[in-house]
Amino acid sequence: MSEDTNLPKPERIPFFQRMLDNPFLLLFIGVAMPTVFYTLWGVMEVATIPIAK
Repeated sequence: MSEDTNLPKPERIPFFQRMLDNPFLLLFIGVAMPTVFYTLWGVMEVATIPIAK
């Protein structure tokens, strides 16, 4: 009998743990999300300015 059959299968790492372990992905998200939100906020502010007479 082979010893390989007695070894447990390695556990699969959850998606969010893999995501939070990646510092470059966290850096990208930390820069991209505020950029998108502030851009959308600015567009909404400009769109709500009343038209001058």
